[in-house]
Amino acid sequence: MSSLSPKEKRRLADSVQQEAPHVHVGKRGLCSEVLDEIDRQLEAREVIKVRILKSALQVENCDRKTLAKKLAEAVGAEILDIRGLTAVLYRKRRLYKR
Repeated sequence: MSSLSPKEKRRLADSVQQEAPHVHVGKRGLCSEVLDEIDRQLEAREVIKVRILKSALQVENCDRKTLAKKLAEAVGAEILDIRGLTAVLYRKRRLYKR
């Protein structure tokens, strides 16, 4: 992945601290629609918050950290922070904005 320093990770995670989650992962788990939306949000923002609902943990049959890792791997992102059921993901934009 990228080689962000801990200081850069903290700065990026703090930049979205006061924002509401951009995507919610619910009872359908890591379905293609959720992964597509996370991919779109990462292209638009680079840093997003993802709220993992308890029903997603039951569907995927794993804990919050494992689900966040699966999610990050699926979209090619890096986990900056996990607090409770909210994960902060980072991915450098793949496309250039015109």
